[in-house]
Amino acid sequence: MSIKVLEGKQFAKMIVQGANHLSTNANYVDALNVFPVPDGDTGTNMNLSMTSGAKEVKNITTNHIGKVGVALSKGLLMGARGNSGVILSQLFRGFAKHIEQKESVNGLEFASAFEAGVETAYKAVMKPVEGTILTVAKDAGNKAVQVAQTEDDIVQIMQAIVSEAKASLERTPELLPVLKEVGVVDSGGQGLLFVYEGFLAELKGEALPDSSASLPKMEELVSAEHHKSVQSHMNTEDIVFGYCTEFMVRFESEKLATNPFSEDKFRQDLSQYGDSLLVIADENLVKVHIHSEQPGDCLSYGQKYGNLINMKIENMRLQHTNILDEDEKASASQNDAKVPQEKREYGVITVSMGSGIAEVFRSIGAHVVIEGGQTMNPSTEDIVKAIEEVNAEKVIILPNNKNIIMAAEQACEVSETDAIVVPSKTVPQGMSALLAFNPSAELSENKDYMSEALSHVKTGQITFAVRDTSIDGLEIEKGDFMGIEEGKIIVKDKDKLQSAKSLIDQMIDEDSEIVTIIQGEDASKEDVEVILNYIEEKYDDVEVEVHDGKQPLYAFIFSVE
Repeated sequence: MSIKVLEGKQFAKMIVQGANHLSTNANYVDALNVFPVPDGDTGTNMNLSMTSGAKEVKNITTNHIGKVGVALSKGLLMGARGNSGVILSQLFRGFAKHIEQKESVNGLEFASAFEAGVETAYKAVMKPVEGTILTVAKDAGNKAVQVAQTEDDIVQIMQAIVSEAKASLERTPELLPVLKEVGVVDSGGQGLLFVYEGFLAELKGEALPDSSASLPKMEELVSAEHHKSVQSHMNTEDIVFGYCTEFMVRFESEKLATNPFSEDKFRQDLSQYGDSLLVIADENLVKVHIHSEQPGDCLSYGQKYGNLINMKIENMRLQHTNILDEDEKASASQNDAKVPQEKREYGVITVSMGSGIAEVFRSIGAHVVIEGGQTMNPSTEDIVKAIEEVNAEKVIILPNNKNIIMAAEQACEVSETDAIVVPSKTVPQGMSALLAFNPSAELSENKDYMSEALSHVKTGQITFAVRDTSIDGLEIEKGDFMGIEEGKIIVKDKDKLQSAKSLIDQMIDEDSEIVTIIQGEDASKEDVEVILNYIEEKYDDVEVEVHDGKQPLYAFIFSVE
């Protein structure tokens, strides 16, 4: 079969077939997920990204290939997740831009669109790494243009793309030492190859297997030891930038009037905050992926251009520690069948905005901790999954954030489990409520006990202002440190520690007995020592506890009981 001209409807079918083939093999790609540091699963991220693009394409009926490309690009942009998903979206963003004005394309135009996609993707990555999906895409794109100089059959050009992508994928271990060490090919490159194979199968009118590829090649390449995740070859302390930070900025015309947006400048400015930076933008919004040690700085910078949406912050050190724990458990019971967890009578679910806080919750009785909170609210679906995971007859949910309460209540309505929400709005409230939990009481009684406990604790937080404002009688300038008590800003100061001292003075009264300091990622041990000494010297009747919460954005969280 020979195709000299490619039109929109056939290209749309290619996209759907490519997305389906990737979806079928997402678990296979996940099994190769060895680079970079823990940042979600490559196969899952690429699958969700490509599926979003295919869904957008399915909604249009035009035969104009340029419009089909625009729909694909839009869907991929909104659905892109993780490094690999964002790079995939950029490959097809450049592809789409190249064909945007065309009703149909010939062989050379088709091949050139792949090359244009590679150029766009490389620009989006601050420090491109060879031996990854970028290399596979580049080699395949170059081959496409080379073949198209003498071959006008689009099927043959796509065949050349697939063949070269396979060859390039096999070369990735020679370019990236970590792949060679573990003995696998690049996971992102493998995902891209599955997409390209779907394209080719559609052009040829062939069916692809509806079951995932197996992993025999892994056994040829490496020993059983290497089947483990590459994370077990790394040390947690080697992760320089601990938070995988993703967010989107929806542009606001007023902000752009005083601060015009430049994608190159935006990318360059953000690069100072971390690595693994990816920035992609269109006329309405910009999407960011970065590994940062201070996520709040990235978010504050983004707000210069508009409203923050779709924010997600993941603690990669915690992820890595969990991966090592899982590897150890798997090794200990390598030949044992997984025994399902017995259903418990009560399950308690909490939301945590820092790995240290999560550990505290687990230590006082939480069965499942959802990572989330300020700037990273879990969805209703996330909470429903947690209800299923806890596997209990009765479930209690502590949202610990006012913006999560409605999603938690909705999850209770959707779930078939007997579940209730104790409407904790802060981490200290959640801890106080959990300590009031009585496993011998009825669900309704526990709701009363735990809800009552919310009023027994006062919460204070120290954070920073991201813009100038006037609120609650205070004139606040960008960068000021604000002391917040029960959701109201009551103090502000240029100095973080002075702001903390002033907040504590307003929170502690003659009835106060215990003050808990929860240290955030923006506070040092020396900062904590200063605050601890201040409380002990000024309030000698008050007992003080300190926990390393590792929460982002809030240097300190104070609990006063």
